Amino acid sequence: MKTVGIIAEFNPFHNGHKYLLEEARKITGANYCIVVMSGDFVQRGGPAMIDKYTRTQMALQNGADLVLELPVCYASGSAEFFARGAVALLDKLGVTDTLFFGSECGDIQPLMDTARFLSGENTAYQTQLKKYLKDGLSFPVARQQAALTENSTDFPAEILDSPNNILGIEYCKALLQRKSAILPQTLLRAGAGYHETGLLTDTFSSASAIRKAMCSVTDIEYLKTSVPADVFSLLAHLSPANLPIQENDFSLLLHYRLLLETSDRYTRFWDVNQDLSDKIAKSLSVFTNYNSFCHTLKSKNLTFSRISRCLLHILLDITNDDMMAYQNEDIIFYARLLGFHKSAGELLHSIKQNASVPLISKLADAASLLSETGQRMLQKDIQAAHIYNAVSSSKYSTAPISEYTRQIVILPN
Repeated sequence: MKTVGIIAEFNPFHNGHKYLLEEARKITGANYCIVVMSGDFVQRGGPAMIDKYTRTQMALQNGADLVLELPVCYASGSAEFFARGAVALLDKLGVTDTLFFGSECGDIQPLMDTARFLSGENTAYQTQLKKYLKDGLSFPVARQQAALTENSTDFPAEILDSPNNILGIEYCKALLQRKSAILPQTLLRAGAGYHETGLLTDTFSSASAIRKAMCSVTDIEYLKTSVPADVFSLLAHLSPANLPIQENDFSLLLHYRLLLETSDRYTRFWDVNQDLSDKIAKSLSVFTNYNSFCHTLKSKNLTFSRISRCLLHILLDITNDDMMAYQNEDIIFYARLLGFHKSAGELLHSIKQNASVPLISKLADAASLLSETGQRMLQKDIQAAHIYNAVSSSKYSTAPISEYTRQIVILPN
């Protein structure tokens, strides 16, 4: 049995994702495809437009055999922590042969070379990185400049200038650091660029373009050429009564959370440094909504995405103490099942036999299966889901659903 792993957000699921899943199975010869997917909050520092159970169904209808939830502390983290958590989860399943992902370069060798360089003890590079950070550059820019200055290997430093390359490099770094037996493999990204905001009819539209379109109009007929037919049917059923969910839907909750804290306590939340903490405190009087507050706080050395993630950590109460506890142990403590195909029985059996973490399908079983730290992590996931559901049900006047009563998605053979 061969198994390929995909790490994704599917926010929302589109034709490019279907292509990736199909090519992953075809190129690797895998019998099964496991997806590790962000839950209700995603890496750019905000809510997913569509809830995790609906996105799970979309994935299962289009090539995935099993979908697991990436814990929210990693799903809402930087590229490094997003990758570290997702790779650790795939690794701990004990069944994953290949990690497959898209990239702008389409060649695994330069990505691995870059990962080795960034993971190494290159003191000259580290010195340059600290210098550029001290000069006020954001971390992504400082890292690229330091690599350009000190890179003595064959990889092109401009490889660090493309978002999917950067994420792929972080996957490779995580595999190297874990000394994992999982082999990385990449596919040349097809269609629109990551940041392309216009819908395309002759190739794959980007998730950014689809999100922008979904937020600006209520008639979703225009999405027919950008998403698989069954995904469109789901979207048509849900829209406009249940989606989309956007950052500004959480504005009042975020403002409340910020007002509860004093300026010197913002630094207790994950990734919030003193500079950002001071800026938050000084700018609270002009808070109007989530999105505009990110723009207010943005600066040369603090990117919009970094700020958005930090505000999300405050909203969801993800603290430095939480992350230190997780990192001091072994990063991932469970594999939470969101959905599967009934035809994946062999895969489920193999995971139960080989995984070094418990497979959680019922939250009621979690307390007897998890350590104290594992339960702490899972409670953050449950709390995040309840916050998301509270906002969604309030916005669209639907009945709230407890995470404890939600059923996992099971598709027939």
